Amino acid sequence: MAYLVRDAMRRTPMRAAFEGARLSRAFASVPGIPWATVDPNTLSEESPFVASNLVKGEWKASKEYLDIVDPMNGEKFIKCPNTTFEELQPFKESLAACPKTGLHNPFKNNQRYLMYGDITFKAAQEMRKPEVVDFFARCIQRVVPKSYKQAVGEVVVSRYFLENFCGDQVRFLARGFTVPGDHPGQQTQGVRFPFGSVGLITPFNFPLEIPVLQLMGALYMGNKVLTKNSSTTSLVPEQFVRLLHHCGMPAPDVDIINCDGPVMEALLKEPAVRTTQFTGSSRTAEHLSRELAGKVKIEDAGFDWKILGPDVQDVNYIAWQCDQDAYACSGQKCSAQSILFAHQNYVAAGLLDKVKALAERRTLDNLTVGPTLTQTTEGMLGHMRALLQIEGASLLWGGKELANHTIPKIYGAIEPTAVFVPLKRILAPENFALCTREVFGPFQVVTEYAEGELDLVLEACERMDHHLTAAIVSNDKVFQHKVLGSTVNGTTYMGARARTTGAPQNHWFGPAGDPRGAGIGTPEAIKLVWSCHREVISDTLVPANFEIPEAS
Repeated sequence: MAYLVRDAMRRTPMRAAFEGARLSRAFASVPGIPWATVDPNTLSEESPFVASNLVKGEWKASKEYLDIVDPMNGEKFIKCPNTTFEELQPFKESLAACPKTGLHNPFKNNQRYLMYGDITFKAAQEMRKPEVVDFFARCIQRVVPKSYKQAVGEVVVSRYFLENFCGDQVRFLARGFTVPGDHPGQQTQGVRFPFGSVGLITPFNFPLEIPVLQLMGALYMGNKVLTKNSSTTSLVPEQFVRLLHHCGMPAPDVDIINCDGPVMEALLKEPAVRTTQFTGSSRTAEHLSRELAGKVKIEDAGFDWKILGPDVQDVNYIAWQCDQDAYACSGQKCSAQSILFAHQNYVAAGLLDKVKALAERRTLDNLTVGPTLTQTTEGMLGHMRALLQIEGASLLWGGKELANHTIPKIYGAIEPTAVFVPLKRILAPENFALCTREVFGPFQVVTEYAEGELDLVLEACERMDHHLTAAIVSNDKVFQHKVLGSTVNGTTYMGARARTTGAPQNHWFGPAGDPRGAGIGTPEAIKLVWSCHREVISDTLVPANFEIPEAS
């Protein structure tokens, strides 16, 4: 199972003496941040970070480690545990120690709802400190290079989320309902119950935001969490868990394992694990769905579309948003704009020329474009060449490897790229799969449609497999409702400012059209993913002068 980029790492057994020396150095506190154990500004092959597992409330080393290479220069700058099958027993015991009723629920350990409200308040306070914002932003940039503004944005969204769930807001997540019964003394009560021990697998591209939002949601509802983060970026969520410990979280509430896919899969198959939330590739999501007998909530790939309506307006703004949606974070967002359906009126207004100019100002120097961690250069350029074989296709911009870079070959490094393919050629059965293949990098397909061809655009949307985000760029209400009524994407923006990217803390983010779909960030998402419904029927008053009736 491809939970991580295996080519980016090499197995290196670590002996006890070497391990001890490295661990002692790596665990030195960062000045001004007592809980931090890595300095992102000095991280290098000479001063690597040694990641740790966490089990039964204790940070643990592993018998083997993986060398993680710096995506900017290829230096081996992180040593990540490569936990083996033989080392799983403590994790199994930890999972089994949590009952199905969880660590707290509406009838047990209610004080823990208040405890997590307090922990969340303290964590949000900590993440308001400028030095902590900068610390996490720099950590993010070191492991998944993106612009400082994008990295800071991830920190800020995580903090906003925490601020949303301070105080009583945690127990409000467990709010139930009552319904009058059939006779005096009878009443039904619906409550939200945890699952007990749960699994969480998070991706590389948002190494703080996704782990924070999903982990905290699971904990709020009363679950014990076993989390596996991408090995390439594991230092970021590890630092956040250390922050939670600093803010009072009981250390045994969360276990962290760094391991290969099959090892994690073995743990997730343990009877104690009641459900797993997975964010990542569609291939792995489908594999987990089969292997875990459907006990999984997924937020997988998104081939995300944007439709520009016929009502042209604010071309400069819309061009800027198109550039941001397609190329920010080097296109490594599950919500990135994968295909642009531009009405002929926008093409005539010069929108594509404006997007090209914006794309070409992106540089490696400020990380507005950078390495892609799951796509190689040749893989992306090979896909481009395949598209250009389609009749009528043309290269709009990009299509070259980045100049003067030191990015290792196991990663990708290309200019922001767009390929035009005629709409009817996209719809051809022999081309559709190729044209709608998600490329997790700075790459998009662009097409144009004429007046009267909206149904062809909607046909393409209907035939796509993954329905995460979408944008309907139009203020025309008739046009909006036509598209909304014919599509199913779970997070759909509409209006002149519509975008495909953006997973802030103030609205649901997740796919639709799949019963396994997971949301993130909102009370509704937390309750859907991390709790189940339980009905408790109270029936207490036996009628006076009760007589046993005839048998029935």
